[in-house]
Amino acid sequence: FGLKAQAHARPSRHPRSAPPKNKHPGNMGKAGQARQVFRTYGKTKSASKVKSTEKKKPGAQKLKKGVEPGSILILLAGRFRGRRVVFLKQLESGLMLVTGPYAVNGVPFRRVNQRMCIATSTKVDVKGADDKAVTDAYFAREKKAAKKDEMFAAGAEKKALSSEKKAGQKKLDEGIVKAMKADEKAYLKARFSLSSKMYPHELKF
Repeated sequence: FGLKAQAHARPSRHPRSAPPKNKHPGNMGKAGQARQVFRTYGKTKSASKVKSTEKKKPGAQKLKKGVEPGSILILLAGRFRGRRVVFLKQLESGLMLVTGPYAVNGVPFRRVNQRMCIATSTKVDVKGADDKAVTDAYFAREKKAAKKDEMFAAGAEKKALSSEKKAGQKKLDEGIVKAMKADEKAYLKARFSLSSKMYPHELKF
């Protein structure tokens, strides 16, 4: 009976295809995952050596349009933000040397990044200012090794300005203040601020 049933069995119209054979049986690891192959570079082939070139120092940043010695700027950041100052010159580092003057609005001469200020169209005469001795090295701080007693001190005393710097500030501002008019001094004393319905992009400085 079993042979007779086997003889009359019809062949299936859709024969099952055999599973594909793995062409690279060695690439399969455990649990059917691909085997990882780690390669090392630089042993057989000679690695190309990069020529050592001297790094070029970036040049001084160009000043904004309309900024020249004597231009009045408005500071946007820092301790004296909102104050108006007089631009003197650009230092080698690219920073701008500005002064209040100190006798007018209490702003000492300092270095300012031109990104943190607004240039105005107002200008004053700075021909009498002697700023040749003021460089980046003038603002360098003295490095001292911290002692254990000083580190755990309750309050640190702030160092006062040296007599040389005070004399230099007075000498620098003396020539500028003498050439100023009363309205220019009043303009420098006034602090810049925005009130309601005042839009910076619509203002003309």
